[in-house]
Amino acid sequence: MRDQLRERLVSRRTASHRTPDEPRTHGRRRTLAIAIGVAVVLAGGAVAGVAVAASNGDETRAASAPAAASASASAGRSDSAGRSDSAGRSDSAGRSDSAGRSASAADGFQDPAAPAAVSTATPVRVAIPAIGVSSGLEDLHRGSAGELDPPKDWDSAGWFSDGIVPGQVGPAVIAGHVDSPTSAAVFYRLDELVAGDRITVTMSDGSTRVFEVQRSERAAKTAFPTSDVYGTSPTPALRLITCDGTFDTATGHYTDNLIVFATLVHD
Repeated sequence: MRDQLRERLVSRRTASHRTPDEPRTHGRRRTLAIAIGVAVVLAGGAVAGVAVAASNGDETRAASAPAAASASASAGRSDSAGRSDSAGRSDSAGRSDSAGRSASAADGFQDPAAPAAVSTATPVRVAIPAIGVSSGLEDLHRGSAGELDPPKDWDSAGWFSDGIVPGQVGPAVIAGHVDSPTSAAVFYRLDELVAGDRITVTMSDGSTRVFEVQRSERAAKTAFPTSDVYGTSPTPALRLITCDGTFDTATGHYTDNLIVFATLVHD
């Protein structure tokens, strides 16, 4: 009964709105087609599609089965807002999510695995209170034979600038003269250092690196312990080097070296 009434209302509405040139339909009912597509993203990741069509007053409904697992979020979701979701998610706001997530500073946390910024500061001064040393640092390089050139100033220590920066992982090297042709030089009392004495290195940015003496070693220059002094170290370390032993008047040099080994305790 309701269907017959609805059909009469549709026929009257159609007749009252036809144009002057439109022929009468003589009972031929106009066809009304309605297509509605609904995409539903289920919580489990499956997608169901529902289509509804009405023709000649009859309604038919068809529901598709849930999509295969390939339509799940892990295969890659996308929607009209421009978002996509896969092994690494990203959306139109510029956020991304992968094995290592990244986000803007406003809506994310700092990555705890991100490396810390590396300082570009270099050493400019060394102080060893136990033996009264407070000296600026020259930049030292290797000579033509591969040896470390000494400082030009007798009263100034020098840093091996082609090597490790004090405070970084590995052995930094600072060297100085034991004496001059006329008097004691900057590292004249280096042999007085004992385990536990402190060495402070001031950097070009005003920060300091504090090292603690571990031990000392004397070695002949002909058997210099290169690997112990310049070899790799798992932690920040410091080596202080000066001349020692007997002064050879024929060569004008001492026969031995004194090496002080220290490790970083504060930066």
